Amino acid sequence: MTKTPTRTLAIALVAMVGCNASVAQENSAATDEAEPAVVQSRTERLDGYFLELKREAEPSSARRIADRIWAEWRISESATANQLMEWANDAIRDKRYFTALDLLDQVTVLMPEFAEGWNRRATLHYIMDNHAKSMADINIVLQLEPRHFGALMGMASILSAAGSDEAALGTYLKVLEVYPAMREAQEHVGQLSEELSGDEI
Repeated sequence: MTKTPTRTLAIALVAMVGCNASVAQENSAATDEAEPAVVQSRTERLDGYFLELKREAEPSSARRIADRIWAEWRISESATANQLMEWANDAIRDKRYFTALDLLDQVTVLMPEFAEGWNRRATLHYIMDNHAKSMADINIVLQLEPRHFGALMGMASILSAAGSDEAALGTYLKVLEVYPAMREAQEHVGQLSEELSGDEI
């Protein structure tokens, strides 16, 4: 029997639908078997960055890793706290220190677990020559984030200014445990080591 063109077209369409269905089933199966996307938490990202930072010996490459860590640190889980931080940074840049201090006080009350709020206030206290208050805030930062190399550098600077060279040296060494390629910490360790060795002679 000879197939009519209409019947031939119908058979072709059925074949195409069957083929497309098979392809769809295969694609669906492949999708089901694919690994789900992995979304890292901030803690997991920071842990990964710190591991890279500890392994990186080249200063410029290490600095790029450190910048990624700072980017994570600077953002809190509160939009209000983030806005207050921006306003405080603007005030510090314009040397409106008491305005900045008021804003940072609000950040620490609103988000007491946000280490960078305390660290920024510690920096401001240091700028304003309130070293005791700066050290108090640094201690809170380090309770929240013991790896905070910025806070450790601030602590070492305060200790050095107070004449506590041995304590300052120990703090700079802690920085290098976290961030081995930091040139500034390396230089301070070398300088303080020489000075303390000279004192012993």
